[in-house]
Amino acid sequence: MQLTQVLSFALPVKGFIRLLPLSCLLLTACVTTSQNTTKGTGSASDAQWKAHQQALNQLRDYQTRGSFAYNGGETKTYAKFFWQQYTPEKYRLLLTNPLGSRELELTVEPDLARLTTKDGQTHMSDVPSELIYQLTGMEIPLDDLTAWLVGSPGRATNFTLDENHLLKNVTFEQNGEKWMLDYISYDTKTSPMLPNYLELRQGGRLIKLKMDSWTLKK
Repeated sequence: MQLTQVLSFALPVKGFIRLLPLSCLLLTACVTTSQNTTKGTGSASDAQWKAHQQALNQLRDYQTRGSFAYNGGETKTYAKFFWQQYTPEKYRLLLTNPLGSRELELTVEPDLARLTTKDGQTHMSDVPSELIYQLTGMEIPLDDLTAWLVGSPGRATNFTLDENHLLKNVTFEQNGEKWMLDYISYDTKTSPMLPNYLELRQGGRLIKLKMDSWTLKK
């Protein structure tokens, strides 16, 4: 897909990755309102799961913040993140260093993604995941992550539930790549209950997301 450079590009490709401090301890902070997922015994035909899925589908305007870690071998990133979902097709992702300074800001709307680097350089494309990869080296399935972030399987049909009728594991294959998603725990204070720790794997890549808080707009 085409990548459009709006301003002169002074930052080397994947350059901002080296500027993020290795603050992986952010992902081990205690979460006092979490409920760990249990052995996967729930059925996708259960009424409880169907009701939960319906509640997730009704979510429109919400936001979450927490810690983000990406380990792709040569490319490693640790940052704080802020995710704001406006509609199913419109969202904003902000990555910051521990001091709160912007490292990357991505805004997505139908047919347009705009990425701004820490030095103010802006780039646009019609495929958000390719824009992220070309500028950072990180492979992130953003189109599916919008659903996975709230605990919905999205387009995936291969998944398991835990004893609490919440999503436990997801397997999704696209373009010859198989993504494995594990939900570690959920936030017990949100309604519907939403994830607060998940891990996503593909080959040698590992993505960790720990959500410190959720804000749901009624």
